Formats: sequence, structure tokens, C-alpha cells
Amino acid sequence: MNDSDDLLSENRTRVTRRQFFSSSATGLGAAALASLLGGQTSLASGNEKGLPGLPHFAPKAKRVVMLWQGGGPSHVDLFDDKPMLRKMHGQDIPDSIRGTTRLSTMSSGYSKWPCQAAIKPHKTYGNSGISMSEMLPNVGKIADDICLIRSLHTEAVNHAPGVTFFMSGAQVPGRPSLGAWLSYGLGSDSENLPAFVVMTSSDRAKTCGQLFFDYYWGSGFLPSRFQGVRFRNTGDLVPYLANPPGVTGEGCRALLDDLAAMNAAHLAEYGDPEIETRISQYEMAFRMQTSVPDLVDFSGETQSTVERYGVDALVKGTFANNCLVARRLLERGVRFVQLMHAGWDQHSNLFTQLEQQCLDTEGPSAALVQDLKERGMLEDTLVIWGGEFGRTPFGQGSPTSPKGRDHFGRAFSWWMAGGGVKSGTVYGATDDFGWNITENPIHVHDMQATILHLCGIDHTRLTFRYQGRQYRLTDVHGEVVRGILA
Repeated sequence: MNDSDDLLSENRTRVTRRQFFSSSATGLGAAALASLLGGQTSLASGNEKGLPGLPHFAPKAKRVVMLWQGGGPSHVDLFDDKPMLRKMHGQDIPDSIRGTTRLSTMSSGYSKWPCQAAIKPHKTYGNSGISMSEMLPNVGKIADDICLIRSLHTEAVNHAPGVTFFMSGAQVPGRPSLGAWLSYGLGSDSENLPAFVVMTSSDRAKTCGQLFFDYYWGSGFLPSRFQGVRFRNTGDLVPYLANPPGVTGEGCRALLDDLAAMNAAHLAEYGDPEIETRISQYEMAFRMQTSVPDLVDFSGETQSTVERYGVDALVKGTFANNCLVARRLLERGVRFVQLMHAGWDQHSNLFTQLEQQCLDTEGPSAALVQDLKERGMLEDTLVIWGGEFGRTPFGQGSPTSPKGRDHFGRAFSWWMAGGGVKSGTVYGATDDFGWNITENPIHVHDMQATILHLCGIDHTRLTFRYQGRQYRLTDVHGEVVRGILA
């Protein structure tokens, strides 16, 4: 089935439903009401069905968790050790290496480009002998479970365009995010929770001013029911979980049934997909009144599990707590969990804040992988750790006493685990300065295509017609990176 067939099938389904229910004796309102009271339709259950014919092939990953490290983790300090930077520390990086690389305006006008060596030593970890910073001891413990990629690259040189580029395939807002595409294509496996959940956190010292924009998990031009549901990091995870004083569960149920009947009547008349969203999301909200409190009831967790995630595991709004909640979400059938953590933007505090950032995040990240593995979930859960770009191999600030590193998109590192990815491997390489990719470059669109592939989706065939053309996450680019597949 091609894109046109998919679109035609979807339109026929919508028209057939509208015509059938609007012409029936009781109308769509009563039918929807009956389904909400006990039927098995996707709108009633909150279990959104995917597109016909998807997945395109057997998926390796049934669920995905994105551990987004906002601000740009320094690849040359953490994952891609360069002895040449130590040897030439303080000397200018050669013109032949720098070439015409696009840099941010903060450093593009520099006349000096002093090599900045990694601020901490690197060591090898695991039987695979993967080299990483000694600031990553817990990630080192899972070295044999990860695929370390050292050859990612992007055109973006600033934060918001860089994040938007990976999340939506374009540097300007307005297109659907990765999680929205997966929800749209594959539907939901959870009866009582959204298919796509987002949680945010920030560095302990609050030194990073990066913002989390809603379009990082938005649905763009897809129906809005596919956008991510953001869980709050203060107060209730979701507003209005409790009924107002004087409103019983039965009264709330009756009110929702009446609303569903009215909305269904409008759907029969107008066929607007946003009305479908309204029906399904009201029902999901009702179910979440029970499922969300259970989600954050950690009384059933063993002490050893909680301790593994770190001292902040039960502190709401921390990255550690979000990682623990993420595992519980994945267990309950949530398809895509997006954790967004800010704090990796070390322009002037590299020597004081990078290590602290690692202390806050690398332990919980490793704990999540270990936890999933012990529960038999890692093999079909794709774990992704990375940010929008890396950091410059040269120091930023005073040429004689640099204090940080600037944004750098020409080469940077991520790691992945589970979900059909090769374990205990390193993929790609950079030159002696960590500046240019020398082996197996991976563009942002290639990574997007690969993630979709691991979820059983041909990225060229998951499309949506908008403003006269078929759009997809990877635009008109992207190749699956076969070299990282197990």
C-alpha cells in the first residue's frame, strides 16, 4: 500500500463513519455515548489505533525513551578523547582542520582557537573496552549494553533550532515531533495513559537558561491528540486529577457522557478530527484520575531499585525521579517517553558545572538501562541519550584562560541501548581534534530514519498531507544507519 492508498483508506474510513452514524436512527451521539459507557472503540478506551498497514515490518523496539540532554554535552570531554588536544593544549587548532565550519556568533569571529584538552581523564569500560570520561562511571558499567556513536552532525548552531531539528525534522517550529509521528502511525498500547508523555528537569544549580518549548513535543499539523502530554515537575503531575469538592466520580462520569454525546453530534455534522480529539482526551483524562496516582506510588519499588536511581530518585522534578517514572510509564504501555533535561550549556563554567551535570544525570540514565534489562524489557525498548549538538574542541573565553566551550554541530556523540541496537560497540570516528568526522557520518535525518526503522516504520512511507504536499519526519532526506543495527 502506498501513501495515496493510506490517505484514501483513512478518508474512506472517516466518511463511512460519518455517513453511517449521521443517517442512523439514533445518530452518532447515542452510539458514542453507548461506547463510552462500555464499548470497545478506541475513543472510548483511550487506546488510539494506529494507521492501517503499520508497522510496515516487525519492530525491534515496541517503545522508546528519549533521554534528551539539552544544551549540548561536550563530546570531547565525555565520549571522544583526543590526545592531540592534550598535546597541543593552548595552541591554535590548525586552519586546515577548521576549514569553513559554521560556528555560533559567540565564537565565529575569534582570531585564536586554542586547543582545550578534556577536563578529566578518560578510561576504558566493560569487556568492550569503550573509552569514556571518568565522570561517567555508571554509564561505564553499562558499556557492554550501549552503542556509542561518535559521528553525528547537524547544521544547527543554536539551541532551539537544534532541538527542533531533531524533534521535528526542521529547524523552524510547526511540524510534528517524533513522538507525535510514532503515536499517529502506531497508536497506543496503553488503556489508561497517553501514548506520548514528556517530563522536564534542569541542572541542580540552575545555571542553564535553556527553555522547553511546547513545540518540542507538539503535533504540528497532525491532529492534536497525538501531541505529547507534559507531566509537571511541581504539584500534581497532571492538573485537576482530583474532582472539585462536591463532585463525585459518578457525577463526573455522567457529565463526560453528556459531553461525549454533544461532541459526537458535532463530529457527525462536521467531521472535524479535533472533535475526535476532544472526545478521546476527555475520556483519557477521566481514566488518568486513577492511573496517574498509581503511577507515582513507589511503595512497591524495592529499596535497591530506588537507590540505584540515586539520592534524588524520590525527589519530584529531578532527572532521577523522571527516569524512575519513565520506567513505570514504559511498563504500563506508554509508547514514547521524552525526558528533557537542561544544563549542558557550559560556555563559561565548564570546569565547575560539567562534572556536576554528570553527577545529576549519568547515574539515573544507567540505572534505567539496567532496570529495563533486569525486567526483560531492554531488548524491545529503545533508549536514546543525546543532545542537539556537541561543544567546540577549542576553549571559549580568554585565549589564555578559557572557561568553557561553544556550540558545535560538525561532530558530536550520542549513545543508544536496547531496541535492536548493537551493544558494546562504537560507531563512527572523528579526526585527531574531534572536529571533522572521518568514519560513518550520521546526519540528524539519518538518526530519525533509524529510530523509525527500529520501531517497524519505513520513514519514507509515514507521511501526512498538508498544504498540498506529503510531509514526513525526515523531509526528503535520511538513510537508515545499518551499521548500528543488531
